[in-house]
Amino acid sequence: MIPEAVEAAVSRVVSPDELRLALESTIPAEEREEVLELVRWFTSRYASNEARLAYVRQAVARWQRARTKNIS
Repeated sequence: MIPEAVEAAVSRVVSPDELRLALESTIPAEEREEVLELVRWFTSRYASNEARLAYVRQAVARWQRARTKNIS
């Protein structure tokens, strides 16, 4: 179940100025390294484009089922 606060944060509309500010800000080195580490893990775990696409398709289906279940 997705908490209401998370749902609200994910669904909120962002203004053009807020988006521009976020895109122009520098990503902290620690956060950048964490993202790169996750990318390295994902691309080694799912080595081919086909494997990555299959994972994403399964994940999207799982997320949609969970969201539908929580809405009902």
